[in-house]
Amino acid sequence: MNAKRRKGIQALIDTLKRDFRETAGSTGIPAPDEALIEAIRRVPRDRFVTERDLDLAWENTALSIGYGQTISQPFVVTLMTQLLALTPESRVLEIGTGSGYQAALLGELAGEVYSIEVVPELAAQAESRLREMGYENVHVRAGNGRLGWPEAAPFDAVIVTAAAEEIPPTLVEQLRPGGRLVIPVDTGWYGQDLVLGVRGEDGGLETRNVLGVVFVPLVGRE
Repeated sequence: MNAKRRKGIQALIDTLKRDFRETAGSTGIPAPDEALIEAIRRVPRDRFVTERDLDLAWENTALSIGYGQTISQPFVVTLMTQLLALTPESRVLEIGTGSGYQAALLGELAGEVYSIEVVPELAAQAESRLREMGYENVHVRAGNGRLGWPEAAPFDAVIVTAAAEEIPPTLVEQLRPGGRLVIPVDTGWYGQDLVLGVRGEDGGLETRNVLGVVFVPLVGRE
């Protein structure tokens, strides 16, 4: 790892730890897990941004990746991943592959990752990039994320990286009892809340709002 990348990674990690402390009153999480921090060290974010944004790869900001999509702000990526409470045995469904950066982090922490991207070109790019980087446990396909990946269900965790007007029931159905769903949901007041849901044994979803966020909209219909 070159010195510039090492310095950029450490600066980002310091910023993430600060942001976790400052938002702990809302999120209930004062610091990211060390396993997650180590995953951030291992996944080179500069491999997932456009060439024009290479100098911004380690900044705590969202960046355009084309097709009206973005690579999310690292703090939000880290927070959403933390909320999933992953183990090395977890099976994860991701809706919104984008560049593949979030999928790579999930691949570092979970057993199997199934990621769906609505833009075929982005799905192909992410699949190729992740394969080149050795993430054999990350599976990518193009499609309507609202429909999930039923043949791979049930999942221990579902993460949605685009804002929905409400939580898609199909995604809840593909979550095992005790599993966690993290999704941005429109508030109806020109804003979005990051929502954590835990599926009960009865099939219901107990939810709580975690933090205000900004995401591109979730497209497609069930």
